[in-house]
Amino acid sequence: MGHTIQDKKKLIARVRRIKGQAEALEKALDEEGDCVAVLQQIAAIRGAVNGLMTQVLEGHIREHLGAEGVSAQERLEDVEHVVSALRSYLK
Repeated sequence: MGHTIQDKKKLIARVRRIKGQAEALEKALDEEGDCVAVLQQIAAIRGAVNGLMTQVLEGHIREHLGAEGVSAQERLEDVEHVVSALRSYLK
């Protein structure tokens, strides 16, 4: 996955922000914080994870499905992997 290596710093920064958001959510729940603030934090985490998924998926599609010199069989297999990952993600 060359595209994840190229964007490694950006991806790790996103993951760290998500981690911070999850820790803030845990703290709000532990301290019995305001329900609206908890809901907003959950929504923020979901948005952050969606952004991470979008970035990795876009890189994967461009790098693997859109790459020159990929055989039809390899492309078909990769499409199946992407579809499987999307199905799992969207459950």
